[in-house]
Amino acid sequence: MPNNVNTAALGKTGEEQAVAVLQAAGMEIIAKNYRSKLAGRQTGEIDIIALDKETIVFTEVKSWQFFGFEDLQYGIDIKKQRKIIKTAKYFMSENRKYSKMSIRFDVVFIKNNKGPEGNQVTHLASAFTERV
Repeated sequence: MPNNVNTAALGKTGEEQAVAVLQAAGMEIIAKNYRSKLAGRQTGEIDIIALDKETIVFTEVKSWQFFGFEDLQYGIDIKKQRKIIKTAKYFMSENRKYSKMSIRFDVVFIKNNKGPEGNQVTHLASAFTERV
């Protein structure tokens, strides 16, 4: 199992790759590692917030060495989705200039390979939605 230093480095590299993928798709990055705070304590984080034309995109990045794409449902379970949605609402309340835009929740999954094939990057647009 990787130690915390390797996990942090893996996550940072994954987020850099995700930014490149989103920018290549024509999106403008407006925030990275956005944190919400209520009552003075952190309540949530969104890895990347971007603009895709008239849509604001809240993106979670998952960068794994030991798990595959099929395990993504465990990494971004309903509890994690709710936390991202709550943080997105906080962002929208703090940034009223985006209030007329559509919103979307994406996931960028990066499977870190140590071989010559390199990393596999998958961008899932509209990976989840807010449930009523």
